[in-house]
Amino acid sequence: MEIKVDDLSGIQVKDLIAEHLQGMAGDSPPESIHALNLDGLKKPEITFWCAWEAGDLMGCGAMKELNPEHAELKSMRTASAHLRKGVARKMLAHIMDVAVERGYKRISLETGSMDSFIPARKLYEDFGFEYCEPFADYILDPNSTFMTKKI
Repeated sequence: MEIKVDDLSGIQVKDLIAEHLQGMAGDSPPESIHALNLDGLKKPEITFWCAWEAGDLMGCGAMKELNPEHAELKSMRTASAHLRKGVARKMLAHIMDVAVERGYKRISLETGSMDSFIPARKLYEDFGFEYCEPFADYILDPNSTFMTKKI
């Protein structure tokens, strides 16, 4: 598996982001969806990565700089055909390595509070993320869970 920065221009990437947004819409009410669309992911404060194997898109993840010491994990998604192959774990490890290289002191995330998000929350717990209050522009929302990790 090769993880590399992506410009979000390829059809496989566009399809995966569409799948991600559809998945969020199926699990969360509209006011509680914080997933970014293609335009949102192209902002200069966001770095977007894709995981590829033999020309097949396996998953994606992004990191948004909130300030020089704090970043946010965004848009973690494994393609449906590659679930339970360790894609998310490898992507998260890669993003965490980049966060350390960039000198961030903390990385935070927002994910869903519903049962369908238990695997994601478990992954973040395995990486040492702890539950926290809302950060940045987020507000308390019963459909959101907030996590953070000092690095």
